Amino acid sequence: MTESVGDRQSKRRQRRPAAFGRGRRQRPAGPRDNGEDELTTATYEKPNESDASSRRITRSSTGPMGHAEIASGVRKWDEGQFPTKESIFTSLQVYAQYKSFLAQHLRKQRCRTAMASRGLTFSIAIAVAVVTVMISMEATTAQRNNNNNGRGRGNGRGKGFLDPASTHYIVLDPRSATGQERFFCLARGRCHYQIIDCPAQCPQRKPRRNRRVKGCFADCSSRCETTCRRRLPNCRGYGSVCYDPRFVGGDGQMFYFHGAKGGNFSLVSDEQFQINAHFIGWRPEGRSRDFTWVQSLAVIFDSHVLVVAAKPVAKWDDRLDALAVLWDGEEVDLPADGDAEWRRALPESNGEEIDEIIEVDQREVVVERTADRNSAKVTVSGLVEMDVKVAPITAEEDRAHNYRLPPGDAFAHLEMQFQFKRLTEKVEGVLGQTYRPGYVSPVKKGVAMPMMGGEDKYQLPSFLSTTCAKCIYRPAAGVVDVAQY
Repeated sequence: MTESVGDRQSKRRQRRPAAFGRGRRQRPAGPRDNGEDELTTATYEKPNESDASSRRITRSSTGPMGHAEIASGVRKWDEGQFPTKESIFTSLQVYAQYKSFLAQHLRKQRCRTAMASRGLTFSIAIAVAVVTVMISMEATTAQRNNNNNGRGRGNGRGKGFLDPASTHYIVLDPRSATGQERFFCLARGRCHYQIIDCPAQCPQRKPRRNRRVKGCFADCSSRCETTCRRRLPNCRGYGSVCYDPRFVGGDGQMFYFHGAKGGNFSLVSDEQFQINAHFIGWRPEGRSRDFTWVQSLAVIFDSHVLVVAAKPVAKWDDRLDALAVLWDGEEVDLPADGDAEWRRALPESNGEEIDEIIEVDQREVVVERTADRNSAKVTVSGLVEMDVKVAPITAEEDRAHNYRLPPGDAFAHLEMQFQFKRLTEKVEGVLGQTYRPGYVSPVKKGVAMPMMGGEDKYQLPSFLSTTCAKCIYRPAAGVVDVAQY
């Protein structure tokens, strides 16, 4: 029986797969039919030791690879295959927050390639968590734990020392092969519970030859890095104040500011803190202006005052220490051995938002020697870091600049360099104004000594006063003046 053309076409249509029907090729039904990427976020619920069924992973039934590894990891915890459950739990929480952020980002980008690689990310996170716990067991307990043994307020129930200060870390044993020092970061945020190593170029925090060898600086804030830096002020760097006195502003412009002998001026005045400077000077006969130098600094914040000063010296001797530090009016005994540092935790500090994620309720002040004598690094967490050095006016400088200094006074003064953590757009001060967005320096360019005026705008009635024509800082009650050195 001969088949008609219509019968043959009908049979071919019956044998043709549904996916090759007429019109546009149809995508198989699945979880992407709702127009969203196949991406879900796993969340871990803290184990309840009394109920094994409460340990579970909640996820979509059609998620990408990676969830099976999470569930397997939880089963391993239940079977006791990891050192401790609670020690890894915190690391998993950090990973879960990161995973949630990544999920939102990938939804916007429609990046299917990145979605396929997320399973490997969790495997790495589990390995890092295990290594972190095991290494921390051999850590040298160099936690700077002042009055409350490192537990903060409430003996561990509060946030305590977990603040974003760049210096908030535990020092681990150096690598045996290279001697590179390592740090276990406790600062909350991106670097929380991460281990960072010193670069090979500067393996130590405190090298013995400070003038020639750079030191390793660990930053456990959102930067989460270690860098090689000189441990003495760089008088040509941003935020430096040196010599008689020469400034380099936040805009990179160099200028001189005379001030006045015995005068007090605001270097930085912002909403959270103020830095004042006391000037010493000398005016030889026939000169219309004083030669001036910065003799002491005062950092005023919250209800506290930190003063760093150069002691008066009749005749300079490199073997003597002319650096003085005062905390709320009392002299600080800065040790010369061990870590050679002094720390003070301030649990009464006001809370503030750090790194857009974490709120902290504690500030820390650190003064660390960067040489055997006459230099230090000062840190007020969340506000400012400054490298300070005491220097005299040498006979060579006296001749070169024609100071004609009187005998019996070395005019010991400070050389310093600032690094500010968070400045507002309204910041004021001789130096602070140069950090404002859109700031245009009024000093003349192309001259040997570009002069910055404004003594009348930033002059203070006393060393610890916060009142000047342009000052914006308003101190807490209880700040009192400090006797001058």
